[in-house]
Amino acid sequence: MTAAVTHDPPPGSPDRPGRPLIVTEDAELLDDLLRLCAAAGATPEVHHGVPAHGDGWEAAPLVLVGDDAVRRVGGATRRRGVVLVGRDQDDPGVWQRAVEIGADHVLMLPDGEQWLVDRIADVAEGVGRPALTVGVIGGRGGAGASTLACALAVTSAREGLRTLLVDADPLGGGLDVLLGGESADGLRWPAFAASRGRVGGGALEESLPELHSLRVLSWDRGDCVAVPPQAVRAVLAAARRRGGTVVVDLPRRLDDGVAEVLAQLDLALLVVPADLRAVAAAGRVASAVGMVVRDLRVAVRGPYAPGLDDQEVARLLGLPLAGEVPVEPPLLRPQGGAKPPGATGRGPLARFCANFWERALVEAGGTR
Repeated sequence: MTAAVTHDPPPGSPDRPGRPLIVTEDAELLDDLLRLCAAAGATPEVHHGVPAHGDGWEAAPLVLVGDDAVRRVGGATRRRGVVLVGRDQDDPGVWQRAVEIGADHVLMLPDGEQWLVDRIADVAEGVGRPALTVGVIGGRGGAGASTLACALAVTSAREGLRTLLVDADPLGGGLDVLLGGESADGLRWPAFAASRGRVGGGALEESLPELHSLRVLSWDRGDCVAVPPQAVRAVLAAARRRGGTVVVDLPRRLDDGVAEVLAQLDLALLVVPADLRAVAAAGRVASAVGMVVRDLRVAVRGPYAPGLDDQEVARLLGLPLAGEVPVEPPLLRPQGGAKPPGATGRGPLARFCANFWERALVEAGGTR
């Protein structure tokens, strides 16, 4: 069992992960907490009371106080990130003791073990602000969604943001091909099909191919492997914990795995060619995606059919307009040149992507 008393503890700095602090004299409880720290990949600092060096208490990104040690830490400086850990599920006094030491959470073992492992692992990874996660989906086939997803990711990386491009379409041929890296070393989606529970963000990033200063999670050229929804959820959650940006190329075919991706998006772009058949098809996609994605916007791609412009397409779909996706050869023939879309930083597509990130990052609260 876990329960919040006030607020979530702050994560550690991404650049300087800290060590959790354990305060207890209960040998059995200490063994359990050390086991959980080991499972999370963290080496804790252990004391029977408030550390003699005062900054040890204040600087630790996470403090685990055994129920036996409440009196010994009662005079310590109030701070965020304190968890009171006990075993007696039926002890009504634990809440009062949590208030006395300013704990953020009360956790009872063994029920709260997975929550605590995840929280300790956040500390070990130095988790900071989650990545701004953007999905791109075509309103119909051939809309240019994959090319736009690649251009957005390349632009993000060129501007110095930690960037991950995720190919969520197993039938799409592989975004690593579009980026010219189909033979690059690194793991692809099938390697994560058996993932359960938490995936380490740092380990994920290091395992993936690096192309054009960004990491890419794509599909291999083998037989199509079904990746269970829980594995999709774990992998994308790990990617988000690393910060920066995550761009996901989404299929129009929605299944349980894609639903897991949609649930973690901050916003999605629906790419719609400006003709009536495309708008009609996009309406169906928007209806399905909009049930899960809280911020869905339309990106219109010309040339325009008579009577249509970008504003009219957005009106017909009832969606906010993200802008007009420029028509240029790389968008229509993604493999026609030696460089991937947006790689040069010049041209209307690159400008569209740069302007998109500038607005989206401001809306999300600044640089990640």
